[in-house]
Amino acid sequence: MQTSTKIRSKRSYARRSDEDRIAQLEQRIHELQERAKLKAERSHRPDQAVLKSIPKVARHLRKFADLAMSKGRADIATSTWAFMAGLERNLGQDEPPRRKRDGADSR
Repeated sequence: MQTSTKIRSKRSYARRSDEDRIAQLEQRIHELQERAKLKAERSHRPDQAVLKSIPKVARHLRKFADLAMSKGRADIATSTWAFMAGLERNLGQDEPPRRKRDGADSR
């Protein structure tokens, strides 16, 4: 009776020393502390409430500009769009692309 035996080579493990593991954990702690510090700074900004409400204001201004355009007041719509562009430039943000709605009616 013949048996086949597979010879497996043992894996070599490079064990880290306690000092290496401690240094790695200290580095991870430092990274987490930095991240928490940045997050706390962002949430305690004095203008945080203003920055947070900008998307809502922009949405209402877009609706207003569309209404003005549909009612034949292109001058008001243009002024509203110019205001929104200036606001976005001051904030350093770009307006996200507007979605096209299917069946949007003109009033």
